[in-house]
Amino acid sequence: MSSRQALALRCYGPGQQLKVEEVELVAGVGETLVEMQYAAVTQLDRTVLAGKLAQQVQPPFVPGSEGAGVVVSSELYQPGTPVVIRGGGVGVSRPGTWGQLAVVPNGSVHLLPAGLDAAAAVAMLAPALTAHTAVRRVGQIVENETVVVTGATGLVGRLCVAVARAAGAMKVIGLARSDESVEQLNGLVDQIVRVDELGQVGRELPWCNAAIDTVGGPVTSGVMSHITPGGRLVALGYTAGEFATLDLHQLIGRDLRVLPVNMQRTTIEPGTVSQVLADIAPSGVRPELEIVAAPFVEDALDLLAAGPADRRVLLDLGRF
Repeated sequence: MSSRQALALRCYGPGQQLKVEEVELVAGVGETLVEMQYAAVTQLDRTVLAGKLAQQVQPPFVPGSEGAGVVVSSELYQPGTPVVIRGGGVGVSRPGTWGQLAVVPNGSVHLLPAGLDAAAAVAMLAPALTAHTAVRRVGQIVENETVVVTGATGLVGRLCVAVARAAGAMKVIGLARSDESVEQLNGLVDQIVRVDELGQVGRELPWCNAAIDTVGGPVTSGVMSHITPGGRLVALGYTAGEFATLDLHQLIGRDLRVLPVNMQRTTIEPGTVSQVLADIAPSGVRPELEIVAAPFVEDALDLLAAGPADRRVLLDLGRF
């Protein structure tokens, strides 16, 4: 039996919810004991803390749905193996990652690729899963295709570019607003096309096989007119507007497909997390990070709520 400090949830809803306590852990059959380094603070965690999920464990329990650390004991992994934790009800229907140690199902443990540090891996996991779903699962990008990614300077946009590269895309074109810096896209895309203040897409945008649209609004219409017959438009977001005009003549005449991405209805299949981490590791994409010592978890939750959307908030579990 192992005993270490953790953030224990004492009650659901408002009030003094979280307290640092000694927590005793025992790894059973089919479980891995991990010494935690970092844990994400996510919108899912906020939902759990508010008591808004039907399937939950009774307090006190340790929250935290994502994290990274090194294996202490496992049936599958050698001690000292760097891993990422996600899935299997961790932090939702069973104790989670907000502690110095975590006991998790073997299926929730995923190898950390070389070249990707633990903090970056945890911070990018949720947006990278979104990008993977859009590019590989919904968009079904394959080798030798030309892919357009709108909102390419955002974290999800850059990760969509990285996943498209890993999927074998021949050419990746990034769309960016006319007033924003595109320095983050250097070496990541083959071409940058500007979108003006009205959402009009530059005429230099070439034909593409698929567009991963993270912004919506008028940009959607402009991009659709550059998709080749039989191509697809993957609708991932609508930060530029909730409404888009679709030209039915183009849609029908060119046999285009409009494919929505709904992460709430998407099941993450076994092996997906490992593939996602392998896809993004070589890209050099890194998020805006805020790392907070574990006892100051309330500050971390406030940072998450305050945004911006691309900011990722982590708990440093080495600092209790």
